[in-house]
Amino acid sequence: MAEKPRKGPGEEEGRAGSETWAAKPADLAGMGASAASEVDIDPVIHAQARLRIMATLAAVPVGDELHFPRLRELLDMTAGNLSTHLSKLEGAGYVQQNKTYAGRSPATFLALTPEGRVAFERYVRNLRSLLDA
Repeated sequence: MAEKPRKGPGEEEGRAGSETWAAKPADLAGMGASAASEVDIDPVIHAQARLRIMATLAAVPVGDELHFPRLRELLDMTAGNLSTHLSKLEGAGYVQQNKTYAGRSPATFLALTPEGRVAFERYVRNLRSLLDA
C-alpha cells in the first residue's frame, strides 16, 4: 500500500483544494493596503470558463465573428456549458450573439461588444497591477 505524503511544516490536514485561492490579509501585508483594495477584478470575467471565452474572443479582430462550434472546439467545452457562460457574458453586455441560418441550419456567431473589449482590457490591466504589486 502506498504511503500518504507527509505534511510539511505549517500544512494542515484537510481536503485538497478546500481553501480558496483568495489572498488573506497577512498575504497582502507587503502590497500596501491601498494597492490591494483599489484593484477591481470583474467577477463576471473572472470565472475560469468566462475568462477563457473572453480571451479567445478578444483575439478575434474587431468586426469579425467566431462560429459557435469553432469556439466550442477551441475551448473544449460542452455546448450547454458554453451557452450558459455566454448568456452571463451577454447579460453583462460583453458578448453579442448573432443568430442566423447557414442554408437550412441555424448558426450562431459570436463577438465581443465594444464594452466587452474595454472590460477585458481593464480586467487584464487590473490583474497585472495586482500581480505586480
